[in-house]
Amino acid sequence: MNIHEYQGKAVLKEFGAPVSAGFPALTVAEAVEAAKKLPGPLFVVKSQIHAGGRGKGKFKELGPDAKGGVRLAKSVEEVESHAKEMLGNTLVTAQTGEAGKQVNRLYIEDGSDIAKEFYLSALVDRTTSRVAFVISTEGGMDIEAVAHDTPEKIETFSVDPATGIMPHHGRSMARILGLSGDQAKQAAAVLAQIYTAFVAKDMDMLEINPLIVTTAGQIKCLDAKISFDSNSLYRHPEIVALRDTTEEDEKEIEASKYDLAYIALDGTIGCMVNGAGLAMATLDIIQLYGESPANFLDVGGGASEEKVTAAFKIITADPKVKGILVNIFGGIMKCDVIARGVIAAVKAVGLQVPLVVRLEGTNVQEGKDIISSSGLNVIPADDLDDAAQKIVAAIKKV
Repeated sequence: MNIHEYQGKAVLKEFGAPVSAGFPALTVAEAVEAAKKLPGPLFVVKSQIHAGGRGKGKFKELGPDAKGGVRLAKSVEEVESHAKEMLGNTLVTAQTGEAGKQVNRLYIEDGSDIAKEFYLSALVDRTTSRVAFVISTEGGMDIEAVAHDTPEKIETFSVDPATGIMPHHGRSMARILGLSGDQAKQAAAVLAQIYTAFVAKDMDMLEINPLIVTTAGQIKCLDAKISFDSNSLYRHPEIVALRDTTEEDEKEIEASKYDLAYIALDGTIGCMVNGAGLAMATLDIIQLYGESPANFLDVGGGASEEKVTAAFKIITADPKVKGILVNIFGGIMKCDVIARGVIAAVKAVGLQVPLVVRLEGTNVQEGKDIISSSGLNVIPADDLDDAAQKIVAAIKKV
């Protein structure tokens, strides 16, 4: 689960990390009031969307010469002008794709005099089962571009969960960033605060870009991009309360109600599979035969008929879907349960596109019998390869 920058900074502030003063705003009037509460004389008006690259982004409605999604303002009147242009318009960045995201929230922040910009992030290193830090002197830039062009400017180290942050971690960070004296002590403190927050809130990624040194010599977190491990949210109702569903795909929201692992993709073949590994193999083989999947959908090992029905409805709600492939290997999940769910869903929402069903495993014959006796126009398949070829061929005929 992702949250907005202003929410992320509130979480960091809870753990003592240094952030600038600021207030969220949902309307132009709120943006003006927020600016009046800040000392100024420089303000920053920031679009709040779940995507990076906001400063370099462009608003669809404002033309190519308009300013981006993060703007400086030297007066309350200028804050108001920016807010009027940004709220309700669509911001397109390198991470949103061409569709962009509508800006429904702003963050009005007190300006900072920047002397240096750095990059700092924490993430879960699944190879070592530790929290790893990624640090670079190249702050304020896309870290992907830094990794591609000057990888030597990125350094990483991980933290042993048995010890947590130790003094040598802080010294490593100071060395990488070329800090000494009081600034080195500040950097070490920020590192410890971020690690504590990361572990306490079950984050899976925390990115601060940039981490700055002000002209007064103070270190600040000037940005905060945070995502949380969805499997741990039951332990954090205060984080769940921060969820902004307007930033999420409606189909993914619906899937979460039924505990379905669903991710919307850009292709034309809807997929319903049980098991993440089999689902990935299904996506790959669809690509192999010249088409693209419209989604990743894992119904899990013990799905009920209701869950399968919900999954099918979510797939058919996607207007890009031109064909559907159901690929089930019945272990814990029984093929007859899948078959009944598919039949129930088809009868409820209708079947406007080709449907290929491949069943194997527990109660496979019962499942096949249910589908064959349903009277529905379902194309049976013997194995995954056969299923992929049949669904690709079927949508090309449409």
